[in-house]
Amino acid sequence: MMSWVRFVFASTIFALVTLFALPLQYLFVKAGWNLQTKFPLRFHRIAAKLLGLRIHMHGDMATERPLLLAANHASWSDIVVLGSLKEISFIAKAEVADWPLFGMFAKLQRSVFVEREKRGKTHDQASEIATRLAAGDVMVLFAEGTTSDGNRVLPFKTSLFGAAQVAIRETSVETVTVQPVAIAYTRVHGVPMGRFHRPLISWPGDVPLGPSLIGLLKDGAIDVDVWFGEPMTIDSKTNRKTLARLMEERVRAMMLSSLLGRDLVTPAGESQESVIPVDSAILKDAKKL
Repeated sequence: MMSWVRFVFASTIFALVTLFALPLQYLFVKAGWNLQTKFPLRFHRIAAKLLGLRIHMHGDMATERPLLLAANHASWSDIVVLGSLKEISFIAKAEVADWPLFGMFAKLQRSVFVEREKRGKTHDQASEIATRLAAGDVMVLFAEGTTSDGNRVLPFKTSLFGAAQVAIRETSVETVTVQPVAIAYTRVHGVPMGRFHRPLISWPGDVPLGPSLIGLLKDGAIDVDVWFGEPMTIDSKTNRKTLARLMEERVRAMMLSSLLGRDLVTPAGESQESVIPVDSAILKDAKKL
């Protein structure tokens, strides 16, 4: 009963906030005001509270620009989690633009929509991302290309990492900073989140958005770790496939730090003295999660 009371309260507040926020953000985007990047941060912070997300940040976002963030992706709620921490924009799959309400949210946050399956469009899409990077926008790339079950990191797709090099070739920037970001959902109502509770937050592609949203609004109280890893500065000679593999390894190691409860890595901005190497035995543990 209490879960439904929470759902009614949270969904009502969310609807009211949305009715207020959407017209304002539309105005900010059309006018080109700086508020177009600042206002979504406030909106996502309210949304995170209503969803019951308790976010714990490890390390910090790099200050260098241009900056591309390479993150894992477990749920639609990743947008709220990251959007509540920093002023960022997202690289989203093209079909998101047509989703009811959430598509409008994505457009008003100035997301770049890409069609990953159409290789012929890869360069044009990379050019659009590169232009935004060169303009100083921090772009988030969910490099797996889809959502996982939240227990593991899927192989990173390499194609859109090329946007960082396109920014170097086609604009005035000489280098681009790429930073790994790991998102790990760890607890529900203070209890470690195992496989039984994982469906509460994970959102694989064949699960409808509506039930997932309703479930989170009803239950809430989810702890999530966000790790900002050591950034890497790349230039025109950097191999994008090597870059993608390195980012994948760093994201996987940070995620395991939360899921296994071990200090496997030290996030960006903190002392490196306590870093523990991530060896093959630890990576094998990940496959058992």
